[in-house]
Amino acid sequence: MSPWIFLFIASLFEIGWMFSLKFISFENVKKISWHTINATPMHDVMVVLPFLGYVFFGIGNIYCFSMAMKGIPTSTAFAVWMAVALAGVKLVEVFFFKEPIRNMDYFYLALLLIAIIGLKKN
Repeated sequence: MSPWIFLFIASLFEIGWMFSLKFISFENVKKISWHTINATPMHDVMVVLPFLGYVFFGIGNIYCFSMAMKGIPTSTAFAVWMAVALAGVKLVEVFFFKEPIRNMDYFYLALLLIAIIGLKKN
């Protein structure tokens, strides 16, 4: 598989990891009665899901990013990975969480896109 595809997938994992981190509550995870997990209410399952996402997306991110760096210079891989993840987080916030988007946000997202294309061409 192309290193650029691994890099894009790593960016998607990073987006998932960021939102898992946003919704995780370590305090609530500590309060779960783990010995009765099979009989726990749905609330406990919803507390554990962000934690599982945190682990899953984190491992997927590390694996794909490391595979991408085998074929892309590290500085380029890091810059593109971060730019795609930043743009993705912003788009998820706007489309799924109904965060407002300002006119300047379009400009900055366009700058990220230009930077990604420029770094990929090198």
